[in-house]
Amino acid sequence: MSAASTPCIKVCVIDPQTRLCEGCGRTLSEIAQWSQLDEAERLAIMAELPERLRQLKS
Repeated sequence: MSAASTPCIKVCVIDPQTRLCEGCGRTLSEIAQWSQLDEAERLAIMAELPERLRQLKS
């Protein structure tokens, strides 16, 4: 059995304005539900993260 995909880089800081993790770009809800999501759902969220992180840094 392979490990579940995760974008976590162990920098868990929630931006107070956007409510996104500054390390991975996920919402608190996504982080909390991550272990219950199937791989397709995880990959769909992970596809959105680069854009979210770009917005955090701008």
